[in-house]
Amino acid sequence: MAEDKKTDNPTPEAEVTAATEAETPVEAPVATPAKRRKAKRAVAHANIHVLATFNNTIVTVTDPKGNTLTTASAGGAGFRGSKKGTAYAAQVAAEKAINDAKNGFGVSKADVFVKGIGLGRDAAVRSLISQKIQVESVRDVTGIPHGGVRPRKAKRN
Repeated sequence: MAEDKKTDNPTPEAEVTAATEAETPVEAPVATPAKRRKAKRAVAHANIHVLATFNNTIVTVTDPKGNTLTTASAGGAGFRGSKKGTAYAAQVAAEKAINDAKNGFGVSKADVFVKGIGLGRDAAVRSLISQKIQVESVRDVTGIPHGGVRPRKAKRN
């Protein structure tokens, strides 16, 4: 068996590569900026908007400026089809929205704005009261038609 002879003298080519490697600056790994978590704000007083249509109920919790904190709907709570328009579905959606607002933002007081003529109007407001939220006011902001529809054209005999 032929053993490789180890020499103390490296070849001239090895000296050149060693010299260039030593001269080449080693790039430090680029430090990526740490992602900062967005701080959850504490909102003690919120506005709760309930949109109750015949087909669905949508509950949105906003801060006093109108920025959305949380939202929930009967469809998002797992109800499908004609069950979305029921009072029970509205109650479940309101509970889900207010629990998220209480846990995430510390909401304790609220003004409620109800819009629409669906079955979930009263059920959503009742479920907010049962969730230990101090409801300070309830306002109906349903749109009122004014001027009516365009009249039919006149008959020509």
